[in-house]
Order: sequence, then C-alpha cells, then structure tokens
Amino acid sequence: MLALLDAWLIAPLDYGFMQRALVAGLALSLAAPPLGVFLMLRGMSLIGDAMAHAILPGVALGFLAAGFSLPMMSLGGILSGLLIAVLAGSVSQMTGHREDSAMASFFLISLAAGVMLVSMGGSSVDLTHVLFGSILAVDSTALVLIAGISSLIVVILAVIFRALVVECLDPLFLRGQGVRGGLIHGIFLGLVVLNLTAGFQTLGTLMAVGLMMLPATTARFWSQRLEGLIAIAIAIALVSSTGGLLISYHLSLPSGPAIILLAGAGYVLSALFGRHHSLAARLRRHAMPLGAADHDGA
Repeated sequence: MLALLDAWLIAPLDYGFMQRALVAGLALSLAAPPLGVFLMLRGMSLIGDAMAHAILPGVALGFLAAGFSLPMMSLGGILSGLLIAVLAGSVSQMTGHREDSAMASFFLISLAAGVMLVSMGGSSVDLTHVLFGSILAVDSTALVLIAGISSLIVVILAVIFRALVVECLDPLFLRGQGVRGGLIHGIFLGLVVLNLTAGFQTLGTLMAVGLMMLPATTARFWSQRLEGLIAIAIAIALVSSTGGLLISYHLSLPSGPAIILLAGAGYVLSALFGRHHSLAARLRRHAMPLGAADHDGA
C-alpha cells in the first residue's frame, strides 16, 4: 500500500518540472478562487471568461516582440486586460449599455485580434501554446513571476477585503463611509487581470479562468457563508491542481485540461450531492414533512 502511494504521489515529484508545476498550481490555487467567489457574488461570473480573452492581444504582441518571454507576454497581457476593462467601462457609461454586454463585445474583438496576431507571427504550435498553455513547461523565471503575482493578489485582496464585501452587499453604505465604490471595483478588476495573466502560462488564455470560477461555483453547493465559500473553493482548487497534475503524469494526458476537468468533475458531483441547492438537497427537502422542511429552511 505504501509502495503504491509512493509511486503515485511521491515519485513523480522527483522531477524538477513536476516540482515547478506543482508549486505554480498551488500558488494559483491560493489566489484565484477568492476572486472567483467575489465574481460569482457580484453576478459577474462570465466577466472572468471575457477578461481571460481580453489579455490575448497583449500576450500575442509580447510574443511577437520577444518570443516566449513570459515577462513580456505577461506585461502585454496586463496592459491589454486593463485597456479592455477601461474601454468596456467607458462604453457602458457613455452609451448606458450594461457593462457585461460591452465586455462581451470587446471579448470577441480581443479573441479575434489575438488569434490573428499570433497566426501572423508564429505557427499553429505557437498559437496552441498561447491558447492552452503548458504547466509542465514552467521554468524558474515563470515560477517566480507566478508566485510573485499570486502573493501580491492575496495581499491586496486582504487589504481591500472589508470594502470589497461591503461594495458587493451595500454599495450605498460604502459610499456613505466616504469610500469610492468605483475605486474598489477597479482594483478588483485589476486583480482579476493579474491573476489571468499569471495563469495563462500554465493553463492558457482559454482555460486560465477555470481555476478561478469552477472551485467558486462548486463551493456554492457546500456553504452559504463567505468565509466558507472562500475556504472550500481554495481547497477544491488545491486538490484539482495537485490531482490533475498527478493524473496527467501517470496517464500521459495534457496537464491543463486534466486539472480543469477534475475541477469540473467536482462541480458535477456537488451539483448532484451538495449540501445546498443540489439535486439531493431538493429531494431531501421534498421528502421532509412540511413542518420539518420549514424548520430546516429556517
């Protein structure tokens, strides 16, 4: 038994590329899920997906300028993501359209522009690398960048945590306290862009948002408290990153999709058997006598 556990859990970590991939996955798993929880609570779950595509043109320009240079590609992604966020917000304010519709429009433009830029300057292999990433290809420079960005996100999130919670639940109260809700919202979107930029090297621009949103939406089936949502989402992301990485190693599968599919499996199982709002919870509630169901709901 111990030999089997050693072969499955310990032996793969003898390789340097697996150690770097594991640390990168764990760093992203600590920073991304809290952002996903706040996106979900603000009704902005699809904004994360749109922002993931918004960084693509900048990543493509960084690639064209310096090849597979993670600092240049990350810098381009950050600038592109922030520019798209500002443009979407500006169009929404000037036209009165909802911000999510403006973001969806810029997301499509960004995706097309990014694919066009990479196709003009690289091969289909380059395009695949940018779109889908490769966590096993993380080198020491990329690892330092991912760990640094993830740490910065956690620190800033801790500093603005109270204001962010109040801005989600009662923006008027926050404004009454003299704090500008727009500033908190802007900082939060900036953190989302930073996280997606750190994640594209490992999961690609198309799947980087998966480690942010899937654990957050899964946690909703197990807790109704903010602290519980964040803790459970982080735990799910940690298990998905580690488990997906080991599964991909032993079964010779692509590592990024394995991580996201494992998180997706957790979501499906939680939707069926979770404590709150799941299919099983609804069946239990219907099976209860009327008075007991009311007491349970209270």
